[in-house]
Amino acid sequence: AYVPLDPEYPSERLSLMLEDAQVGVLLTQQQFIDRLLQHQGKLICLDSDWQSIQQQRQDNVSNSVTADNLAYVIYTSGSTGTPKGVAVGHSAVNRLVLNTNYIQLQPNDRVAQAANIAFDAATFEIWGALLNGARLVGISQEVVLSPQKFAAHIQQTEISVLFLTTALFNQIASFELQVFNSLRCLLFGGETVDPKCVRQVLQNDSPQKLLHVYGPTENTTFSSWYLVQEVPANAITIPIGRPIANTQLYILDQYLQPVPVGVPGELHIGGVGLARGYLNRPELTEEKFIPNPFNNSKLYKTGDLARYLPDGNIEYLGRIDNQVKIRGFRIELGEIEAVLSQHPQVQSVVVTAREDNPGEKRLVAYIVPQQQPALSISELRQFLKTKLPQYMIPAEILILESLPLTPNGKIDRRALPAPDTNNLAMQASFIPPLDLVEQKLAQIWAEVLKVYPVGVKDNFFDLGGHSLLAVQLMAHIGQQFNKNLPLAILFQNPTIQQLANVLRQPIDAFDWSPVVPIQPNGSKQPFFCLPGAGGNTIYLYHLAYYLGKDQPFYGLQSLGLDGESKPHTRIEEMAAYYIEAIQTIQPNGPYFLGGHSFGGMVAFEMANQLQKQGYEVALVAILDSGAPGCIHDELVVDGVDDTRWLTKIATLFENFYGKSLNVSDETLKLLTPYEQLNYFKEQLQSVNLLPPDVGLKQLCGLIEVFKTNHQIAYVYIPQVIYPGHIKFFKASEIDAVSNTNSEIFQEIGLGWNKFSAQSIDIHYVPGNHLTMLNEPHVQFLAEQIKICIEQAKLDY
Repeated sequence: AYVPLDPEYPSERLSLMLEDAQVGVLLTQQQFIDRLLQHQGKLICLDSDWQSIQQQRQDNVSNSVTADNLAYVIYTSGSTGTPKGVAVGHSAVNRLVLNTNYIQLQPNDRVAQAANIAFDAATFEIWGALLNGARLVGISQEVVLSPQKFAAHIQQTEISVLFLTTALFNQIASFELQVFNSLRCLLFGGETVDPKCVRQVLQNDSPQKLLHVYGPTENTTFSSWYLVQEVPANAITIPIGRPIANTQLYILDQYLQPVPVGVPGELHIGGVGLARGYLNRPELTEEKFIPNPFNNSKLYKTGDLARYLPDGNIEYLGRIDNQVKIRGFRIELGEIEAVLSQHPQVQSVVVTAREDNPGEKRLVAYIVPQQQPALSISELRQFLKTKLPQYMIPAEILILESLPLTPNGKIDRRALPAPDTNNLAMQASFIPPLDLVEQKLAQIWAEVLKVYPVGVKDNFFDLGGHSLLAVQLMAHIGQQFNKNLPLAILFQNPTIQQLANVLRQPIDAFDWSPVVPIQPNGSKQPFFCLPGAGGNTIYLYHLAYYLGKDQPFYGLQSLGLDGESKPHTRIEEMAAYYIEAIQTIQPNGPYFLGGHSFGGMVAFEMANQLQKQGYEVALVAILDSGAPGCIHDELVVDGVDDTRWLTKIATLFENFYGKSLNVSDETLKLLTPYEQLNYFKEQLQSVNLLPPDVGLKQLCGLIEVFKTNHQIAYVYIPQVIYPGHIKFFKASEIDAVSNTNSEIFQEIGLGWNKFSAQSIDIHYVPGNHLTMLNEPHVQFLAEQIKICIEQAKLDY
């Protein structure tokens, strides 16, 4: 039997699986050995040991396997806090893909393996192809996560059979509908589907056969199927259909009696596809695999709520226990709760899956801490990262004084508060300042962030800090301590305790530099990233964080933000200035460059200049930037005064920070220029985007930088064609404030193709032009950039 292991899992989780399954032989590669803490079995590295393996034996091994033997053990999330191994036999795999009623796989089929081998969908893909003599086409994760690449790969390799998780189906349906037309059979499932996406596929380029499938790992991947031919206009779900061959489905009440049509009950599954049970977990196996009340076989209690429709199909209604599915991953909330409970500072915990915004399901953890020592949310996240895979780490962690209870003393999940990111910091445990320096800093932080009290170990950015607030924070610190600290200091020292240590040093001044070391640590080659037209790098903090601790990340900030120096007036001179700056960090290539919005143009120009100077550029990552010539900005064209620029900036602030500002052309035109600036400042202060009693100098600098960068972007035309690849990251949503021609922007790759000798690689990422760099979308963006960085390293 085989046990698939995902190398991205934490080492502790991998070791637990290896020990639990008593794996005797581990097939791996040299690059993953460090992830395996200890393994007692035989270790075989396929990349380094293959030659010697071939020499040992040339003949086929004898085969005494029967249909009753164990085929594999796949580990899924477990409610007790540890993953549980589902043991599946050969006959169950055969029943899934041979002589079945929902699909007829043929030797001339090309079946895509898009699923991770540790995900049970791979069972259908791998053995569906191999047991039918078809071709299995492996698709890398980098390709799967890029809708355009995925679509192109499916067409180029002539894939005929494809399974997608519901989340991936929705994503492909949104961007690359034409790919479905080439498929003989498209299967999708894994969580509740949006009928609108299915209707869209049917109305456009639908495959020959579109199947909605359902099934838990405990019944070998698929248990039911529904042939989707139409979606009624009033449909709110897509049925999961009827059982596949050699499978029985029962909808039963609490007394194991069948329920009538239309009445909800728990779905139970029987038949040849049933797993043996859970490896080394006899009690859990007995609880979930129960005697079939209708014959001498077994039934699996799915924990899923379902009902029969009048036509005999089954409709899935949700979970009746603590298990959820997010992006196709089955997650036991109890496992996350059990892991959090292991933390010595956690008294009690509840984890839920919330969908406060339609289609955005996310995990939220509610923590009641021990009184002492204080609990840090960032420490909790680091703790979870050592125990759980990334998809199981809650998007939000809320600290509560107590958990709400129902009248009978049970946790009232409905009464748990919705996350409010503006108030999360106020709930964190408090560590008071220890001396006068920390007391002064705590007072400044409270004024700037509108959070009280502030603990000395609380991270500025976790408390809601952003670009404008960081600028003002450092200005207040300069006034209070008579030390001119650059913004880079805040990135390296984002807590009061760390900043206090800096201020205690006998340093009177710090040199200004355009290079901001947002995350300077790590052994990898640095990634240099340029911000949008605002010129401030602070909003890139989350991107740097999710790229990881071993990836150095430097931002490049615009001249003029201090309100004293003058901004650059040409992109070419700005790029040259930045090249000179980054070469103090990295004298020689290959260089890894990126830029968001306006910064994408500057990164592109830097790459051209570096190539012309004889330096290698490994990566140019352009984050949702309009190509030269695609910019359409009526403010630049019309040559308007500062009134319209203030309105434009106000609109951007509203969209980026989710605040409502009372700034309009009509209001500003009644004021003098000086009064306009004061009014604008007051509006920012009214929604806590600026602290009180702030001067206008830096605000004027920000406006001038924003205005100048827009103007030079409008007239910039590259003088040469870039010889290398461009990685373009396109926001999935089009917002109302981007200064790009919407018609051209829909085909943005074509715009950049004019300036590149090679094709543009386009990666679609969630969010719009602004929110793609905010939580939670920035996590996905960071993963995509990571993949591109690693691929670029291989090319060099």
